[in-house]
Formats: sequence, structure tokens, C-alpha cells
Amino acid sequence: MAKIVTMTSGKGGVGKTTSSAAFGTGLALRGFKTCIIDFDVGLRNLDLIMGCERRVVFDFVNVINGEAKLSQALIKDKRVENLYILPTSQTRDKDALSKEGVEKILDELKKEFDYIVCDSPAGIEKGAQMALYFADEAIIVTNPEVSSVRDSDRILGVIQAKSRRAEQGLEPVKEHLLLTRYDLERVEKGEMLKVDDVLEILAIPLLGIIPESPAVLKASNVGMPVVLDDKSAAGQAYADAVARFLGEKVEHRFMKPEKKGFFDRLLRRSA
Repeated sequence: MAKIVTMTSGKGGVGKTTSSAAFGTGLALRGFKTCIIDFDVGLRNLDLIMGCERRVVFDFVNVINGEAKLSQALIKDKRVENLYILPTSQTRDKDALSKEGVEKILDELKKEFDYIVCDSPAGIEKGAQMALYFADEAIIVTNPEVSSVRDSDRILGVIQAKSRRAEQGLEPVKEHLLLTRYDLERVEKGEMLKVDDVLEILAIPLLGIIPESPAVLKASNVGMPVVLDDKSAAGQAYADAVARFLGEKVEHRFMKPEKKGFFDRLLRRSA
């Protein structure tokens, strides 16, 4: 049965769209037919990160308004089998999304896809509420900073009170934590929260730790989900997160500094 997975955060700039692209691509790489939807009406960044911005003809809002069929708006990824993108409008505002319209599209996608990944806008405005309302599972993306974690705690309250599952008294939305831009050096200096500190505040299961990595920006600039860069720490971390989401037991990496060998220490001293 198809699952709707919403990628959300309380604060902007935490790497939510990067994570939606990497996570959705990771699911497709594992053989699941996956659609990633951009819910950020008016901004529309998912197509840039997925490298398909020039192929956008119709979008999410066009389909809701009956101006195009879903099959006309879906963009098939050229690199990964089973992966599709549903871009959103850059010219409309958030009010273009209606609950009935979104539900109709999601119901149609459920017939064809294993996973529908919703790239939600930050915060609790209308686009975010729509993405959260229909979620079966939610991945809370946060940085190890107090303001980001606090805002994420607020999002958890919205999920628990305002989702369709909460309204209908069904099993609650399953929540996961994705900790992004984790910089071990800054954590050791006390400039960022430790993993345990974030877990203590949010009290939800840890899905993955994505280390700060230049590979993320490089991948975004060339329109490639960073999970495809399997040599980078960030790409490996996203692949690990997908494996855990699918129920595999994978040990968390990138939480401790790498042990330096004798020659590494010698070079550091002479530098």
C-alpha cells in the first residue's frame, strides 16, 4: 500500500528540499516507485535540485485546477528508474492548494506509486499544513541549533493535533528525526547541540545524521540529488537513512571524529 511521507521543518534553510530529493531518490534506488511533490507554491526549488527545471511544462497547481492531467505534469527522472517529480507553481500563492484538490491528486498517485514524498514548506502556513495533513509518516528535518530544534518541536505538535490521522482517530503519524548540517568540530567547541541534546528535546526516533559537507552544495548546483554521490559522507548518510526507514539495522555514522593516524597527526603538527 502506498505511503505518504512528508519532509517538514519548523525553520527554513535546514536542507529540507535537499533531503526530499535525496530521500526520494534513495527509495527509488532501492526499487520502490517514488514520486516527490513540491508543496512550496511560489518558490519551487525541488525541480532545480532534481535537475529538471527546463522540463517543467505543467505543475501541481495546474492539475488541481483542472488545467492539465496528472500524467502531463509528472516528470520522469532520467537517471533513476521508478523516480518521478511533480513540480509546483512559481507564480501562484499558497491559497492555490485546496484540501480537496490535494487529496484527489494524492489518491490518484497512490494507485501507481509505492511512496509519495512531500517536500513541505517550512513552518505552519497553508502549504505546510496541506503536506502534513495527509502524511502517513513525517520526517522532521532540523539543524543542531536551538532555534531550529525549538521550531521543530512546534511542528510535532501540529502533526499530533491537526493531521488527518489525528482527526480520524487512526494510528498516529509515524515521526522520524533527520539531523542535517552536523559539524563535529563545532559540536566539540560547544557551538552546536550534540545529538543527545536534540533527541532529549524532540524525543522522536533518529533516522539519520547528515554531516556538513561541500558535496551537498556541489550536488545542488549541478541539479543532482546528493545521494547519487555515494563517495561523499552526505550521500552515504542519506543512503543509511533510507535503509533505516525501510526497517534495516544500520549503525549511525558521522557522530564521532575520525581517528587520525600517525602521519595525519604528524602533518597537522607541521602545518
